[in-house]
Amino acid sequence: MHYFQKKASMSDSPPQRPDTPCVAVCSTTFDDICRGCGRTVNEVAHWVFMTEEEKTKIWERITAEGYPRRQG
Repeated sequence: MHYFQKKASMSDSPPQRPDTPCVAVCSTTFDDICRGCGRTVNEVAHWVFMTEEEKTKIWERITAEGYPRRQG
């Protein structure tokens, strides 16, 4: 029984990705969206305090928009 519980929990884990979308191309000079990672200034500032669900929603949005980008 323990094996099946462990297996089920592994399938429920979030996709493997970096801890943060940051690519060290930080620029919000002209607007509130970072040209490197695609997050808003507020999202960057609060990232470490966000739940996995909140982070997942942001990851989904920024990857759909073509982020993160190494060259801004």
